[in-house]
Amino acid sequence: MKICGLQKTTLLDFPGHVAATVFTGGCNFRCPFCHNSDLLGNDAPPAFTEEQVLSFLKKRKGILEGVAITGGEPTLQPDLEMFLRKVRELGFQIKLDTNGYRPEVLKKLCGEGLVDYVAMDIKTCKERYSEVAGVPSIQIEKIEECVDFLKSGTVPYEFRTTVVKELHSADDFSKIGAWLSGASRYYLQNFTDSGNVLHPVYTSCSKEELTAFMEIVKPYVEFVALRGIDY
Repeated sequence: MKICGLQKTTLLDFPGHVAATVFTGGCNFRCPFCHNSDLLGNDAPPAFTEEQVLSFLKKRKGILEGVAITGGEPTLQPDLEMFLRKVRELGFQIKLDTNGYRPEVLKKLCGEGLVDYVAMDIKTCKERYSEVAGVPSIQIEKIEECVDFLKSGTVPYEFRTTVVKELHSADDFSKIGAWLSGASRYYLQNFTDSGNVLHPVYTSCSKEELTAFMEIVKPYVEFVALRGIDY
């Protein structure tokens, strides 16, 4: 495992659980608004060994309830399954963040009972996915396969979109809503400039704009909410 970061305690990353967050290096997308741009390339240096992270988790048993695996894109890690087995053996719940571009990995991990919750990014509507994900010839069928798999209810999940003022419109969310129709949970989260954005030319939306987008999706999805926004 190429582990490039460790947040030792979070109340936000794993809904309903006190958790630690493990950041993996490398990604197969190049979203221009990515706030973890230092984790995108294969040359991102590891910050922790697998043994260091597992040792930390052992010491936090009884305090932490879960571990969130994020990135980068975790499903690119060739030894992800083995790492998750070791985390599971310590008794932790596991949440996996993914961009949904490796459906075969997601299905296998869920089928092996190694994931308790999946958060999948929905970058935008299908028609504009290449542009917003930064992948010129994206194979949208891979994204569709992951969406359909999660909607089947095999594992608890959420879909989520980071909303960027310059990249998203009401029409996009109308199409996203129709695409995700029947899904159980969908969150809109506002873009924030972390100071480490891949292309630092983007801005966040107002609360009113986000609320309007949320209302567009609400008829299609069982539960829709803004994340990180005070109502």
